[in-house]
Amino acid sequence: MEIGVPKENKDQEFRVGLSPSSVRVLRENGHSIFVETQAGNGAGFSDNDYRSAGAEIVPTSETAWNQELVVKVKEPLTSEYKFLQKGQILFTYLHLAADRKLTEHLIDCGTTAIAYETVEQPGANRLPLLTPMSVIAGRLAVQFGARFLERQQGGRGVLLGGVPGVKPGKVVILGGGVVGTEAAKIAVGVGASVQILDVSVERLSYLETLFGSRVELLYSNSAHIEAAVKQADLLIGAVLVLGRRAPILVSRELVKQMHPGSVIVDVAVDQGGCIETLHPTSHTNPVYIEEGVVHYGVPNMPGAVPWTATQALNNSTLPYVVQLANLGILALEVNPALAKGVNVQDHHLVHPAVQEVFPDLVN
Repeated sequence: MEIGVPKENKDQEFRVGLSPSSVRVLRENGHSIFVETQAGNGAGFSDNDYRSAGAEIVPTSETAWNQELVVKVKEPLTSEYKFLQKGQILFTYLHLAADRKLTEHLIDCGTTAIAYETVEQPGANRLPLLTPMSVIAGRLAVQFGARFLERQQGGRGVLLGGVPGVKPGKVVILGGGVVGTEAAKIAVGVGASVQILDVSVERLSYLETLFGSRVELLYSNSAHIEAAVKQADLLIGAVLVLGRRAPILVSRELVKQMHPGSVIVDVAVDQGGCIETLHPTSHTNPVYIEEGVVHYGVPNMPGAVPWTATQALNNSTLPYVVQLANLGILALEVNPALAKGVNVQDHHLVHPAVQEVFPDLVN
């Protein structure tokens, strides 16, 4: 099969769909890989690295896109819609629940669109291709949050770890899944006071075995959220509802009651976000202040650490890419987990969760 790897065009997105080591594996399986020139530069992979692995370097995005299978990291931008075509397989993060325009275009053009974030291992409730980036985003949430708490960055000047004689900063995490757990690890590590709120008692029990008394674990309801958010120096949104928009858990009125200069980092922003006042930002302009609170809403947070993130992503995606390359669409019949990743196929919106978001697009 002919596989294309375009350069990512999202603002300061330096990850790349396939690493040179992944290209080598695909070449060993008899496939041809076309990598847009400089696609891997930001992640530390030169064109020569790809050539050595067996890829052909192509000069334009159009050539990289004009292949049977296109492997990316982030969803196609409006400028890339013209490259989508019938009979093509697109394998990337899509987050369609927060992007009606892209959903409509994928339906119109007839591309088979498989989303990393909805590939799901049946019966295990595991999202193997979302997990590595969730780990990175969770860890970065505290790193970025600590940075923007600095007074020079617009924050209230709180050191999360505190010092002897001064209490540490308070980190409140909404959601105890992968993102929330990883954020808590970093926050605990720097010495912050940490609360996690989650609706699953089973998950809270697991987190107790992991953190013991170092983290306060609360059942997530409106009363607990209100009390916790008001006292937060750093509020992290870590809510995931598979394939759907994230629910709004923090209203504008509640944001108004936070400390001036406190920081919100909403990792759920790529699924619509769980904070009413937060909207997507970019690595170039990552924050804004609203209601006196610093808001950080970069939807591609792991793009800040592309050398690490590209390799972590490829470690998880490569077996699925190889299967798609070897079998084409038949891979969806062989691998139920991969089949669950299909969002759009044959001009139809097929993923149940996205169908619930856009019922008028179901035909």
